[in-house]
Amino acid sequence: MYAKRIRAGHRTYFIDAKQTRSNDFYLSIAETRRKITPSGEIVNERSKVHIYEEDLKKFTNGLGEVLDFLKQAIKESSRNK
Repeated sequence: MYAKRIRAGHRTYFIDAKQTRSNDFYLSIAETRRKITPSGEIVNERSKVHIYEEDLKKFTNGLGEVLDFLKQAIKESSRNK
């Protein structure tokens, strides 16, 4: 349905709005990290979480609170440097 890829150094984030076969909506958030093994092989590790339609409001409210906290903490931290 809708996808956003965010590249951030050795990590890439994927935020996707998806729909199930029964027409329920959900949010999928994935992180891919590129790592080098001790033998020198490059591997991609992936983590994923799904937030389903019935939980989206609670999730976005909680995420908003955490983001507000982080913004304030970063602002305060930069003042103390």
